[in-house]
Amino acid sequence: MGRLKLQSGIKAIEEEPEECESTSSNKAALACMINSEVGAVLAVMRRNVRWGGRYMSGDDQLEHSLIQSLKALRKQIFSWQHQWHTINPAVYLQPFLDVIRSDETGAPITGVALSSVYKILTLDILCLNTVNVEDAMHLVVDAVTSCRFEVTDPASEELVLMKILQVLLACMKSKVSVMLSNQHVCTIVNTCFRIVHQAATKSELLQRIARHAMHELVRCIFSHLPDVGNTEHALVNRGSSVKLEGIGHDTEYNFGNKQLENGNGGSEYDGQPSSVGFASNSSTGLVASVLDENTIGAGNGKEATPYDLHLMTEPYGVPCMVEIFHFLCSLLNVVEHMEMGPRSNAIAFDEDVPLFALGLINSAIELGGPSIRRHPRLLSLIQDELFRNLMQFGLSMSPLILSMVCSIVLNLYQHLRTELKLQLEAFFSCVILRLAQSRYGASYQQQEVAMEALVDFCRQKTFMVEMYANLDCDITCSNVFEDLANLLSKSAFPVNCPLSAMHILALDGLIAVIQGMAERIGNGSLGSEQSPVNLEEYTPFWMVKCDNYSDPSVWVPFVCRRKYIKRRLMIGADHFNRDPKKGLEFLQGTHLLPEKLDPQSVACFFRYTAGLDKNLVGDFLGNHDEFCVQVLHEFAGTFDFQDMNLDTALRLFLETFRLPGESQKIQRVLEAFSERYYEQSPQILANKDAALLLSYSLIMLNTDQHNVQVKKKMTEDDFIRNNRHINGGNDLPRDFLTELYHSICKNEIRTTPEQGSGFPEMTPSRWIDLMHKSKKTAQFIVADSRAFLDHDMFAIMSGPTIAAISVVFDHAEHEEVYQTCIDGFLAVAKISACHHLEDVLDDLVVSLCKFTTLLNPSSVEEPVLAFGDDTKARMATVTVFTIANRYGDYIRTGWRNILDCILRLHKLGLLPARVASDAADDSELSADPGQGKPITNSLSSAHMPSIGTPRRSSGLMGRFSQLLSLDTEEPRSQPTEQQLAAHQRTLQTIQKCHIDSIFTESKFLQSDSLLQLARALIWAAGRPQKGNSSPEDEDTAVFCLELLIAITLNNRDRIKLLWQGVYEHISNIVQSTVMPCALVEKAVFGLLRICQRLLPYKENLADELLRSLQLVLKLDARVADAYCEQITQEVSRLVKANATHIRSQMGWRTITSLLSITARHPEASEAGFDALLFIMSDGAHLLPANYVLCVDAARQFAESRVGQAERSVRALDLMSGSVVCLSQWAREAKEAMAEEEISKMYQDIGEMWLRLVQGLRKVCLDQREEVRNHALVSLQRCLSGVEGFQLPHSLWLQCFDMVIFTMLDDLLDIAQGHSQKDYRNMEGTLSLAMKLLSKVFLQLLNELAQLTTFCKLWLGVLSRMEKYMKVKVKGKRTEKLPELVPELLKNTLLVMKARGVLVQRSALGGDSLWELTWLHVNNIAPSLQSEVFPDLQGLEQKKDETGKSLVSDETGSAPSNETGA
Repeated sequence: MGRLKLQSGIKAIEEEPEECESTSSNKAALACMINSEVGAVLAVMRRNVRWGGRYMSGDDQLEHSLIQSLKALRKQIFSWQHQWHTINPAVYLQPFLDVIRSDETGAPITGVALSSVYKILTLDILCLNTVNVEDAMHLVVDAVTSCRFEVTDPASEELVLMKILQVLLACMKSKVSVMLSNQHVCTIVNTCFRIVHQAATKSELLQRIARHAMHELVRCIFSHLPDVGNTEHALVNRGSSVKLEGIGHDTEYNFGNKQLENGNGGSEYDGQPSSVGFASNSSTGLVASVLDENTIGAGNGKEATPYDLHLMTEPYGVPCMVEIFHFLCSLLNVVEHMEMGPRSNAIAFDEDVPLFALGLINSAIELGGPSIRRHPRLLSLIQDELFRNLMQFGLSMSPLILSMVCSIVLNLYQHLRTELKLQLEAFFSCVILRLAQSRYGASYQQQEVAMEALVDFCRQKTFMVEMYANLDCDITCSNVFEDLANLLSKSAFPVNCPLSAMHILALDGLIAVIQGMAERIGNGSLGSEQSPVNLEEYTPFWMVKCDNYSDPSVWVPFVCRRKYIKRRLMIGADHFNRDPKKGLEFLQGTHLLPEKLDPQSVACFFRYTAGLDKNLVGDFLGNHDEFCVQVLHEFAGTFDFQDMNLDTALRLFLETFRLPGESQKIQRVLEAFSERYYEQSPQILANKDAALLLSYSLIMLNTDQHNVQVKKKMTEDDFIRNNRHINGGNDLPRDFLTELYHSICKNEIRTTPEQGSGFPEMTPSRWIDLMHKSKKTAQFIVADSRAFLDHDMFAIMSGPTIAAISVVFDHAEHEEVYQTCIDGFLAVAKISACHHLEDVLDDLVVSLCKFTTLLNPSSVEEPVLAFGDDTKARMATVTVFTIANRYGDYIRTGWRNILDCILRLHKLGLLPARVASDAADDSELSADPGQGKPITNSLSSAHMPSIGTPRRSSGLMGRFSQLLSLDTEEPRSQPTEQQLAAHQRTLQTIQKCHIDSIFTESKFLQSDSLLQLARALIWAAGRPQKGNSSPEDEDTAVFCLELLIAITLNNRDRIKLLWQGVYEHISNIVQSTVMPCALVEKAVFGLLRICQRLLPYKENLADELLRSLQLVLKLDARVADAYCEQITQEVSRLVKANATHIRSQMGWRTITSLLSITARHPEASEAGFDALLFIMSDGAHLLPANYVLCVDAARQFAESRVGQAERSVRALDLMSGSVVCLSQWAREAKEAMAEEEISKMYQDIGEMWLRLVQGLRKVCLDQREEVRNHALVSLQRCLSGVEGFQLPHSLWLQCFDMVIFTMLDDLLDIAQGHSQKDYRNMEGTLSLAMKLLSKVFLQLLNELAQLTTFCKLWLGVLSRMEKYMKVKVKGKRTEKLPELVPELLKNTLLVMKARGVLVQRSALGGDSLWELTWLHVNNIAPSLQSEVFPDLQGLEQKKDETGKSLVSDETGSAPSNETGA
């Protein structure tokens, strides 16, 4: 077992002949070397009188055997013919070894002999294939470890001891050390340690050398552990320690008359009992304990399991390492039993022994490393004995010891953490967490060492993840990750004190953890993808283990579920502590207990849930109710009392709840305990009653010994007497009871355990329990570099972390600390963003913005320079904007703070000129005011204060002092070098921020973030106030609006998201502004620009965009007037660019309303008409949807007296020209549509036409003659240009009533009522109107004649003619009309006659048309009847026949080939 793997050995043997050859190519040289060593020993011996002369004894032996053997060797060496490796080394070593063993030789002689052996060992004469090399090595070790010599003086004694160390170390370091047996290696270490112990009373140098040799030995031995094969099969059995027989009395030194026997702690020197000496200049010596524990192999009694003897004689391997390691651990136990000598110095001793032992242990672990886990005995030593001692020494007052303990634990974590889960938990809970906080009474040095250790652990990338996965997510373990994270953040907080190294150290730890998380982000598997845990029903979960701890897809959901359950249990515990009944009901409701309570689940809840009120648990368990009794027995069943002493078991049991005060309850509790204890560890107890009685007896003894009110204490004899005959009628062994008695006296059983989850002390009973638990605990999960649990971990620690980094940043004065904090902030931002923790990122931004100093109310002092001089503020500012640019997707409310900073920079004139520019198309930016001042701020004297600005801190005190400097009255002067530099630094900082890209790159922002950014801009702009706001507020509002418009234009694909807010904001501005100002200008033109840019892309939003332009119509009159021309130009541009994209009537209504308004505006009308011209020319963009609107707009331009009459004429041409469109639409409808649709379309066309002619009618009343007359011509064209489509008769009647007759009447009124000054040459207009009437009437005669109301219509025509005949303009009769009217009338009558419309009918029913016609005609021109109907005279007699023929004619249709005049 445990021997070195042979490959290396075999290889060495194969190569050896060559190697030996090369080292000893010259046999004679080696022979000479040995010869000279023999000479050296003999020379020293001759100096001594005893060896110098001849022997005069009766023997025939002339010389002493030592000298003889040396001389014999001299004779032989030159006569050897063979290779050196074929010669038995014993031949040339034995004479020297005899000298070393001899107790007759003095120290100088022994020293030289030792040097000779050392020389032979180091010359590589011995190699693995040397004959009998194994025996030779054993001889050397045996001889050196049992070296004897006479002490002549202390110096030579020390020299010999040093040389012994030298030779032993050379044995271990030589190639052939692999031949040494386990036994011999143990002997070497034992001897070495005894010299260390001996050196305590010797010189400092020897002490140092001895300790160094011990270290080297341990390193040498344990460095072989990785090469040793597995040892499982070869163990006699597995025990926690070993006992090694066979290191006997021959391991002793004989110093003349003084001996130090193996295992004996005291030695005699000149008759003085040697005490442990501590010379003032020495590092104190190691002390052997009064026990036998300072010899390797002195096991601790019953637990020891010896190795087989043959194993100890095999080549060395694990057995000797176990022995040595056990010995080193036992050195730590020595301290407990040490009785101090008179000159001892307690602190120095307490520090020295453990430090030496811990140093050796650390070396062993460093070199043994992960190989230890292959060897169960070594592993169990580390798990139990070593760790138990580390826990104890961890609380040592000495920072050196604590530091060494922490180093060992870090090494163990690196190599063996999978085997040390609960031990690590205990170490952090009971040592690190206790020491790193001052409230547990640790000194500052202890706190610092503990904190350094913790930070070292934090720098291990997976440490915190493993703590979280293995401990925080384990229901039965404490939340170590959470406690450590809280400790770090609390320790980084400087509370009412300046920043110290400790704070920075804690901060380093925090940031190491955070950066570890940040580094894992790129490696996939973000924890946020975990589906939320949901417990549908109760399933027993306390002892469930994961199926596969190496597959993350299995263990990650498993630990997340465990953590969820653990959190719910904590809430349940809280409920339980307030009201046990309701607490259990709550747990049933959350499926953590079954709907019908069973004893086992409640027992597990009491046993494994942290934070329960132990008084309440005790009361519940002691209750006589049957269910409570069942729970009590199940509760006892959760304990493992295997191989435990009764008092230890009782302590553990009573630690978990408070023993109730009533005797019946105590009885019940102890019965359950005894039953369980007897079941698992009967040992010498006869039955469970014996266990019960003895337990009761122990409780009584405990009360008796530790209750101050009991004056007469129970003695040991009393206790033994009280427990007679309880073991099934027999007595228990006295020593058994004595041990129990002393255990209780020394160490009270606390029946009122401490409440709460403070960090407990590690008591022996708790350690035993821990060792039991560690056999059953879940496997240790080894984390890799993927971010499986970081989301949950970060959620726990983010708040305190941000707070801690912020506070340190606030208090810090050095740039390195600033940088550390900034790194931390950026890592937090990265993690928050990647795990989608928006609220955390917002908190971070809020925190950072405070440090930019940009949000502080500006002091009177020049803020640009103060900023340039404040490194902290500049770093914070760059960080804020770095986060905004990198992680903007996940910022929500934080945008408000970021904008506050931007606005402050804007007010200081520090923003680049085009931050607000729209990156999508810069060319369209009009040069508006308030667009940010250029960054190249000229440093005029006006910008600078008169004195160099002192470097100011952005800490709170710094800000306070800024407020006190109110020296503004001094005259300004040229800037100093210092101020120029500060200004330059400010500008450079702002450039690094890339503020513009927040807005130009906003198209890449996630929707939620974009929306929040827009809302923040609206919020920052403030609500517009009616009346006067300060110029500064207005500037801010303008700037924010620019940015808002920029991001709106940049995000045209997501306009729906932003539009509502943007529109409302602009609407508020427009409706609350009563005077022209930059803000309303920016709002109106921004709105127009958005519409211009987005219409081509967002047809589904076109209506909404265009409807928004109605805001322009709501502008206050003064405002509208000021911007009318530019607005119109923009609208014109919009129409020209997007006419094809405007489809709806609503959209067109807005556009035409805007254009119509401009008709009366001197500056704007040109642009407005231009746009209308674009739409209506050749019907280019006329649609059924916009026809009426455009016609109406054109009418307004025609009526407008702004500009030349020529424009009105053009407007009329547009109107009349639009008839063509109506014809075209009618034609298209006919070709493409179904019947129903055609009739509907015709109806619509008719209505449009009616609106057109009505519009023209209004213009016919214009004051300007040219316009008026052109309108009449246009109207006539429109009335007669309808051949392309059929208009219903009813529409024509409407047209006569509402258009033609109304117009004639209105013109008549005008002609008679106004002075000619207003309306020039009305006679001409009236003439035109009359001609229009006549022409239209005749054109439509055929259709109209068939109407039943024709007569009425005809009389209307006649009455108008009659009025026009008699009209007086300016009170005078006109010249032309009396001539024109009869002529027109005559023409009309002729046509009517020709078409058979006007014919005399028979008197059957009366011929009203005929009669009435002539009635009116005679009023106008009496002679007409005879002119039109000359043949009517003298035909009266034929009246009847003619009447008949006319009637029949009338019923037929008019001849179609006749046309009107």
